[in-house]
Amino acid sequence: MAGVACAAPFAYVTNLGDYSLRGHYYDTNYNGAIPTPSVAVIDTATNNITARVPLGDGWPVGVAVNPEGTKVYVASATIDDVCIVYVIDTAENTVNTKVNIRSSYPSGITFNPAGTRVYVTKQRDNTDISVINPATNTLMAPIIVGPSTYDIAFTPDGKKIYAANSDNNTIYIIDAATNKVTANVSVGDSPYEVVVTPDGKKVYVPNYNSSTVSVIDTATDNVTATVPVGDSPHRVAFTSDGNKVYVANNNTVSVIDTATDTVIATVPVGTFSREIVISPDGSKVYLGNFYNKSVTVINTKTNTVTARVPVGEWPMGIAVTPDGKKVYVANAESDNVSVIDTATDTVIATVNAGIYPTGVVIVPFMDSNMSTQSTEAISNATEDTEVEKSNLSSSESDNDSSSSGNESSKNNSTPGFGLLGSLTCLYGVWKFRKK
Repeated sequence: MAGVACAAPFAYVTNLGDYSLRGHYYDTNYNGAIPTPSVAVIDTATNNITARVPLGDGWPVGVAVNPEGTKVYVASATIDDVCIVYVIDTAENTVNTKVNIRSSYPSGITFNPAGTRVYVTKQRDNTDISVINPATNTLMAPIIVGPSTYDIAFTPDGKKIYAANSDNNTIYIIDAATNKVTANVSVGDSPYEVVVTPDGKKVYVPNYNSSTVSVIDTATDNVTATVPVGDSPHRVAFTSDGNKVYVANNNTVSVIDTATDTVIATVPVGTFSREIVISPDGSKVYLGNFYNKSVTVINTKTNTVTARVPVGEWPMGIAVTPDGKKVYVANAESDNVSVIDTATDTVIATVNAGIYPTGVVIVPFMDSNMSTQSTEAISNATEDTEVEKSNLSSSESDNDSSSSGNESSKNNSTPGFGLLGSLTCLYGVWKFRKK
């Protein structure tokens, strides 16, 4: 297609609604208004918001984009404990379908590698994983598992699904063709996430209350190693070559060599580190520090901290653009999104995305004729000129780690406190006030 330019990708950020309701998003008596959650669409070329897509009543908990970048799916919990999945058309930035999952409280939403199925995991007493056919946006037969199955991951060929259940310390192995559980694997205490290596040969499971990572061989579905790591491991990310695993603990990052399944480095970072992403070229790790209002940057060659980037309060969601040039950080309590330039590791813009933004995904590059959302831009991104990169020594990182120790100790027994736990707690307050 000669002459067709390629537009920059867009960041889709879930939030609780308009700024006029800040502090009152759970109060039905606030001027008779009930907040309408929305998804803010940010043009990554300009860092301007080009659209706000309103959702219905509820709390957006999970967001996922299909492989083609044409649809964004948002799982939201309503006042009546009903999960609604909103389907956003990225060409028009409108909700074109709503899928009612019925009584449930979602914990996440995920596409399979082919983009032919959407899976919604759930918290509490729900004993199934909902499956949506995105071709028709209708519910298929659910996958029967145990309650509180928080997270799933696929082998690269899409044939097997691994699901982590934090209540019974089990990983379910599911045949993706039939959506039936074929085996159970016992792991450590409170597995919160499950991640498959890029080559599909191993599964890594952080066990929150055991301070270990279980390693499963996908050929046999047996645990082949249990790796001791730091306190309260909960998030895992691989380098693109699959040679290293970075495990986000309470105030450290453990680096595991996948060839030997041993920890080769322990990196001190900020207190209660939450989301973790790795740049596409595998050179840097970006880690949100929940209580330190910062993002730690780790050099993967030296496994040392090279920068601490000040961002907003409660950084919860982090996403990196496909070209690796920018990182978007959703700061829930600050009601904004920090944009980090990865060349300098400084914040170059702060975008007012809406109250309590928690989730962010990047929609892949698209042809310019699909970029209707880039017109009539709402320019509410502000340049942040006071943010500077801080070179850190180990002692400086240790000081960060102790700065909120009391808060951390109160919450580190709860799996997923930073994002999932915080949303659960606030959702409970909101429900109580509304009733």
